[in-house]
Amino acid sequence: MTKSKSNPQSTQLPLRPCVGIMLINDHNKIWIGRRISKPHDDPNALIWQMPQGGIDEGETPEQAAIRELEEETGVTKASIIRQSSEWYTYELPRHLMGKALKGKFRGQTQKWFAMKFEGTEKDVNIKGTAHQKAEFDKWKWELSAKLPELIIPFKRKVYQQVIKEFSPLLSG
Repeated sequence: MTKSKSNPQSTQLPLRPCVGIMLINDHNKIWIGRRISKPHDDPNALIWQMPQGGIDEGETPEQAAIRELEEETGVTKASIIRQSSEWYTYELPRHLMGKALKGKFRGQTQKWFAMKFEGTEKDVNIKGTAHQKAEFDKWKWELSAKLPELIIPFKRKVYQQVIKEFSPLLSG
């Protein structure tokens, strides 16, 4: 029998409560950004993702979704059209435990929001602000069917579930 190399402390870490945003344009494409690489990232990794982030203390998931969308994309011209029926969860792979998510969490539990983009491409700003550093170095609109192949593998199941739940919004 092979002994597991998992760190017992990592399984005791909590899940970080977060929101995710599927921002949909008039062509039923989804906004994704390419995360700025961090030292622990695999340089060949797929690091595209939809906007997401933590829920601050005293904040509702809806408030967090609106705030995170603005912080990560600069977009303020969008409206919530649906929220996920459940919280979706992923856990970090072992090699990222203690490194990613500031080493404080074993993964994330996320409430997802479908939002309709009501602006123009000029309303997108991924350069960051004096109070919020940039998280992405590139962005694009993409078909939902292509998202899972662009996303880091440990988040793919969540993306597939979110796409499936929100797919009725993309058929019009």
